[in-house]
Amino acid sequence: MPENAYVVRTFQNSIEAEFAQAVLDANSIPSMLLKDNAGEMLPFLNILHPVRLVVRQGDVDTAVRLLDAAAATDPKPPEKPLLS
Repeated sequence: MPENAYVVRTFQNSIEAEFAQAVLDANSIPSMLLKDNAGEMLPFLNILHPVRLVVRQGDVDTAVRLLDAAAATDPKPPEKPLLS
């Protein structure tokens, strides 16, 4: 990992991590995902080694604000099933 790279979030699965990375990509913030799960062959390793979202030092504040905003607008699942 480069010296000026910082972990801004950790995730228990790649799907959530890739969504967060897409938020940053849409706002022109370069990022990397660091995974230690044998190339997705052993996803249970994410419990021990969560997926890390990394950005450059100068982008940390902006990235955190964008990710917080995305989490705040994340729709909640319906309380009742749509189909009965």
